[in-house]
Amino acid sequence: MTDPYSPARTTAGHTVLVVEDDASIRTLLASALGVAGYMVVCASAGREAMFEVGRRRPHLIVLDVMLPDTDGFRLTRALRARGVHTPVLFLTARADVEDRIAGLSSGGDDYVTKPFHVQEVLLRVRAILRRGTAPGPATAPDPPLRYADLTLDEATRDVHRADLPVRLSPTEFRLLACLLAQPERVLTKAEILQKVWNYDFVGDTRIVDTYIKNLRRKIDRDEPPLIHTVRGVGYCLRLPRPGTPPEADR
Repeated sequence: MTDPYSPARTTAGHTVLVVEDDASIRTLLASALGVAGYMVVCASAGREAMFEVGRRRPHLIVLDVMLPDTDGFRLTRALRARGVHTPVLFLTARADVEDRIAGLSSGGDDYVTKPFHVQEVLLRVRAILRRGTAPGPATAPDPPLRYADLTLDEATRDVHRADLPVRLSPTEFRLLACLLAQPERVLTKAEILQKVWNYDFVGDTRIVDTYIKNLRRKIDRDEPPLIHTVRGVGYCLRLPRPGTPPEADR
């Protein structure tokens, strides 16, 4: 495995805002990110974080969920409402699925549960920033992806199901595009992690499960459901099989 601490593996000039009220954790993260080659700004509360976002324009925010004056989910929603789409990596002690869904639904891009290993945080920071800076080919836009009554246009970032618009976060959009690119093929969780989150290491596959559940709430509100679980393997985008109850492979 490559060394996530190596400055050669990071993009020069990226600024990371660390928002954490625990001084020891804040210092640990700031030190590790600094050694890895990032410019680091710190805040200990939500109000201070909002100020630093406006002043420093960070490329990524590492955000504790539990803050003394607000919570990270509410802060992220406030940033998104102001048109700030800086990627957010949550640090959270909340490991329940519903809590993770709430965080990702608020506009977060990824999460790490406490207690965490600093190396994992660095790997996820690097993966998020690589997603945002990867150069694309200078070619004509690809035609919209279509399956059944679902359409995704990567050029306009529009998604429609049964001609009705569906609002997705950037990560939800990438996940749906990943499934739509190979309909009826089962994608393993490891494949999805690599394609959607750009993880070149064994990441926590629970984030895939969480995003799939959230995506289903938006895409599969009405019949027929299109996103299906293949037990012990991964997920597949397809129409239900004839004679199979809708909930059988959900």
